[in-house]
Amino acid sequence: MAGAKLDDIDRKILAELQAQGRMTNVELARRVGISAPPCLRRVRALEETGFIRGYHADIDARELGFEVQVFAMVRLASQSERDLSAFETLVQGWPLVRECHMLNGEIDFILKCVAPDLSSFQRFLTQSLTAAPNVASVKTSLVIRAGKDQPGVPFEVVEERVREAG
Repeated sequence: MAGAKLDDIDRKILAELQAQGRMTNVELARRVGISAPPCLRRVRALEETGFIRGYHADIDARELGFEVQVFAMVRLASQSERDLSAFETLVQGWPLVRECHMLNGEIDFILKCVAPDLSSFQRFLTQSLTAAPNVASVKTSLVIRAGKDQPGVPFEVVEERVREAG
């Protein structure tokens, strides 16, 4: 099972940091029930092994003037590994694209995009995305509202799996 090499304390550290990444090491140590020095060592080990990829603020895009959120479903003309990788590399240079996921099925990629307004998104769509090499088609869906936007993993499920495995 993925994550099986983590003990209870490591999982508690990850859950606490996922819920509130901006706390002191002393507060984190208190919450997980250990002293600060070993807590810091564990956090650093979790960072080094890749369980913690970074720390980010949860920014409200609308507050910064990004009123439009769109999911773009992209189908490529060729799905060779070289062409798939080339598209992923191209996406890295598009600031309006915030997420890019390769899918199986008739859609090759889904992109989560943000833009200040519809005309900005339309410009990106016509000048960059649909004009990109190997793009066969793009279907877009404008987000009306988000009923749930919760990054990370459900630690309740992680703990349940650990109990079942143990």
